[in-house]
Amino acid sequence: MDLLNTLVDKGLRRELPTREEALAVLATSDDDLLDVVAAAGKVRRHWFGRRVKLNYLVNLKSGLCPEDCSYCSQRLGSTAGILKYTWLKPDDASKAAAAGLAGGAKRVCLVASGRGPTDRDVDRVSDTIKTIKDQNEGVEVCACLGLLSDGQAERLREAGADAYNHNLNTSEETYGDITTTHTYADRVDTVQKAHAAGLSACSGLIAGMGERDEDLIDVVFSLRELDADSVPVNFLIPFEGTPLAKEWNLTPQRCLRILAMVRFVCPDVEVRIAGGREVHLRTMQPLALHLANSIFLGDYLTSEGQAGKADLDMIADAGFEVEGTDQVTLPEHRRGGCGSEEATGCGSQEGGGACGSAPAAAPAGEARTDLVAVRRRGAGTDLAPNA
Repeated sequence: MDLLNTLVDKGLRRELPTREEALAVLATSDDDLLDVVAAAGKVRRHWFGRRVKLNYLVNLKSGLCPEDCSYCSQRLGSTAGILKYTWLKPDDASKAAAAGLAGGAKRVCLVASGRGPTDRDVDRVSDTIKTIKDQNEGVEVCACLGLLSDGQAERLREAGADAYNHNLNTSEETYGDITTTHTYADRVDTVQKAHAAGLSACSGLIAGMGERDEDLIDVVFSLRELDADSVPVNFLIPFEGTPLAKEWNLTPQRCLRILAMVRFVCPDVEVRIAGGREVHLRTMQPLALHLANSIFLGDYLTSEGQAGKADLDMIADAGFEVEGTDQVTLPEHRRGGCGSEEATGCGSQEGGGACGSAPAAAPAGEARTDLVAVRRRGAGTDLAPNA
């Protein structure tokens, strides 16, 4: 297929595809799916080999968020039966992180619900970062705390943070359909603040509301323009008790096409499969490893993931290897300064909504409510974490 040959050539040269080429990837048929995966896989292997980076989420503060993001189980007005607790103490957060690190993760992502941190919150998270780094040699730490005020990114960097995550989630045009308590511009501003402070910028998207292909292209091209080092791709988990509970618009094939498109547009960045991969990719998760070079290990913020051992078995069975702490994630040309390897981002919002205007061209996926399991273990509980 001439399209795929062109996209492979551009990906190897880090050349931006046209919007028409990116749209054409999303429009390919299921009959062509393996060809699409194989082509994007060439680009993935060129920049990242067969390594898979493992990341581990620690939910520092769960629920009771004042924002109204329609996809989120922690949103204002959510009736989802999720865990709700206030800030974990630094030692408790470090213990939770240790479980993921023992399972093979090299990056810990510290996430807290809310609009954004107060200065006191930044102090608290800074203490947590220092504790984790003191107790776990070589660990990378990414913070995800919401909208940042002036000077806060610098303070997190001084405390030892390597990266900051703040997802764009959807296109600028449709952002107001999903969230009204802050703007798309607010999110862009926070990503830019992280960059300016010398943190590696992690920012991604959320797919699955029946959004138009054009909206997906818009947000991924915006992420390329922002020069994010890490692009997490979330797939909506339709939590009961949220406005998007009935949105089941993804198929495994649709998810793979989205991941392939992201890889072609962002060939040399860390593309991470984030929330919702177990729900929507299901038995086709191993194919996604040919497109993304990073995943979350174990559970997410408010939902359960598959067993950590199953993740490790999947990686090995598919012929990939877990990236070690002595290995560098990003290609050499992306290291240093705000694009440093020391931080390649986190970015899972437990699977959230994307944009939302015209319905997707792909047929709706089967509603698999049996696969949506609220997290009841790990951080904020007395039960052992899944890692």
